[in-house]
Amino acid sequence: MKNTTKFSIGKIKNVKHSFTAKKITGYAGLSLVAKYINKKGLVKEWEKLFPTSQHNATKFSTTQVLLAFVFGFMSGINRISRISRFTEDDLVKALLQLPTRLNKDTLSTRLKRMGKKGAEKLRGFHLSFNNRLLKKSGLTSITLDADSTYLITYGNQEGAEKSYNPYKRGLKTYHPLLVFLSELKLLHHTRFRKGSTYTSVGIIELLKEIKAGLPQQVKKVFFRADSGFFSMETIHFIESIPGWTYLIKFRAKNLKNKLAQQDWQPIEGKENMWQCAFHYTFTQNKGTIIIKAVRTLVEMKEMEFMGEKQLVPVYEYAAYASNLDSDPYELHKKYTQRAISETWIEQVKSQLMAGKTLTNQFAANDILWQLSVWAYNISVMMRWGVKRFWKWEHNTFLYRLIQVAGKVIKSGRQRYVNMSRYYLYKDDWLELESSL
Repeated sequence: MKNTTKFSIGKIKNVKHSFTAKKITGYAGLSLVAKYINKKGLVKEWEKLFPTSQHNATKFSTTQVLLAFVFGFMSGINRISRISRFTEDDLVKALLQLPTRLNKDTLSTRLKRMGKKGAEKLRGFHLSFNNRLLKKSGLTSITLDADSTYLITYGNQEGAEKSYNPYKRGLKTYHPLLVFLSELKLLHHTRFRKGSTYTSVGIIELLKEIKAGLPQQVKKVFFRADSGFFSMETIHFIESIPGWTYLIKFRAKNLKNKLAQQDWQPIEGKENMWQCAFHYTFTQNKGTIIIKAVRTLVEMKEMEFMGEKQLVPVYEYAAYASNLDSDPYELHKKYTQRAISETWIEQVKSQLMAGKTLTNQFAANDILWQLSVWAYNISVMMRWGVKRFWKWEHNTFLYRLIQVAGKVIKSGRQRYVNMSRYYLYKDDWLELESSL
């Protein structure tokens, strides 16, 4: 006879909980990060750069403090007080060889003592380190995408000033300058700036620093930027360097009226798109430049004229300055590829906590910004060996391979992290570990 009894669990089983376990970590993936950092010799380099004198009151080195922030940012932790709590994690303490947690006063004070000199040393070493990665990549032709971003502040931090801020108007900001090495997704070079600084201020100096450190194997450099970076000074500088090309979005007063007067030619295979090229002469003897532009039909808008309704075309324009031998539409396609760099900026800000951990000192905040950049670049480059991992955003890496529960076990002089045998991304973990 068939059994027709219904199967039911009744309710989900209640499980009691406590917060008393020891030698447990929520960030087992940091052991992979530590392995990559050791492979690159970063700890020894930072200890040479920022030596710490041993005194009776000195319990922690500057390198331990810097790495605590890098680990914290990579783990999705912001604010100094939370970084302090984060260093209580048993694995974090073991990796950084901390006798006890780093309290928030130690973290803040050490950054402020480093000051402007320490910020410049860290920035210079960061560029040098990135050039080593570039050399190892074997690239002979690279793309530099320049951009800037606003970091909103909510206090009276030194150097934070009111400026153009499309997100939360009226609040003070910082305004860092960034240059990405697009083939590697690296934030290659950066400068932390006051909030009121105009977009392009400092870009020539930054490019000079980049040029001075490029590996000899790099023969061609393509510089790409939006209209905020357009200036004849920047163009003349790039044109003076053999092998360097540029593509910069162009803007000028009454540009739309100027574009409307041009002789537009249809683009083959592209309906509702046209292109043109023309000479633009600047005032004050700044010279003449060839501008290439694309026009796109957005809509036909009904308007009344002399008592009659007419359909009037509405166009969208894009104009560029470039020394590339390409037609306007090809330049337009090449320019739109830079949009990916904006997603990288959002990763640095939203996923690596840039600008969300601040002190009241400008130099210390400069260092914190740079440490977020370090965290981003380490995240990108340690996944370089496995391309499907390299394509991930940092948050995917964080949730799958960093924020992993484990038990810290000490056996002799060796420490282990024991994770669940049913860990969902075990195969990904092992593949990444073998690539390091």
